[in-house]
Amino acid sequence: MVTVIKKKAERFLSLDVFRGLTIALMIVVNTPGTGAHFYPYLTHAQWFGFTLADLVFPSFLFAVGNAMSFSMKKMRLAPPSDVWKKIIKRTVVIFLLGYLMYWFPFFQFGDDGGLMLKPIGETRIMGVLQRIALCYFFASIIVLYLSEKATVIVSVLILLAYWAILYVFGEPGAQLEMASNAAGKFDLSILGIGHIYKKDSIPFDPEGILSTLPAIVNVLWGYLAGVFIQKKGKSFEGIAKLLMVGFLLASLALWWDLVFPISKKLWTSPFVLYTVGLDLSIMAVLIYLIELKKVKVGVKFFDVFGKNPLFIYLFSELFYMTLRLIPVNANQDAFEWVSEQIFQQLFPGPFGAFVTAIVYVMLCWALGWWLNKRRIYIKI
Repeated sequence: MVTVIKKKAERFLSLDVFRGLTIALMIVVNTPGTGAHFYPYLTHAQWFGFTLADLVFPSFLFAVGNAMSFSMKKMRLAPPSDVWKKIIKRTVVIFLLGYLMYWFPFFQFGDDGGLMLKPIGETRIMGVLQRIALCYFFASIIVLYLSEKATVIVSVLILLAYWAILYVFGEPGAQLEMASNAAGKFDLSILGIGHIYKKDSIPFDPEGILSTLPAIVNVLWGYLAGVFIQKKGKSFEGIAKLLMVGFLLASLALWWDLVFPISKKLWTSPFVLYTVGLDLSIMAVLIYLIELKKVKVGVKFFDVFGKNPLFIYLFSELFYMTLRLIPVNANQDAFEWVSEQIFQQLFPGPFGAFVTAIVYVMLCWALGWWLNKRRIYIKI
């Protein structure tokens, strides 16, 4: 299910650093300190619009595709049965880990004070890891059987189809509103309200089934970028082309935003183009600094996160949820107590909430450092 391996072949350092940056920022965004409002740019946009926090998840999907450009070389040489077995196994494992994470801690106290199994009927089905699993599955099939040119065409068709679906099947005049869009209605009809994310203003899953469709494109373009980088990326010409394509995609997204707004929670088509454009640009800068200029500052730090990204993310979520379950007093759990009684006292306001998140990131990094020191790399 989860394999521990010893690393032999040298990895593409820029990719590991890119993933490390993504994981570090993801933990900061997911675990802000309590007792004060967090910085707006590290908080997801309410509905329409874009913040730095909104770039995190699509960037990880982009990195998944980037890594696929390396693994697919070997998979194409393997028997089809072995390839399908590997793809399905990885998809199921990642999806189940995500589902079990939302079911955690599996038990709860009943009205009589006794311990009882947490109802499966109230467990969220979709989520971050589940979306990664589904995007990996469908992207793998597409790149396995289609050419690079066909993959680009499929990507365009997916984004246009999602645009059409939202406007055709959403409520007339309110096609993009949270309560009346086609993606939310589809998820409610398939999953039921018991399995939907409920921490927003209304029950709506930002990682729902239908909105996973355009997210596949983030993985596909990560794959295409990886293929290009292996051919020409480690050159000034390759870096220039990555920057130009990134600029063009981001510009196209901002134009499209005029008629089809950028929205992370709805994962709209221009949101995909905008995040892919930014990721291509960031990747180009990292390749220039790390691969060509041999800059070392911060590389080892983020490389630690990039070596075991899914495992460190899973640990960060489970440990955070565990801290939130431990009562310290009548009003605070363990995480709140540390944030409010220590860091808010030292750094009142948003900066204290940020310092709490950074300290938690360092805790997760320590685990990654320990694994890396022993050359343990956990493939999920």
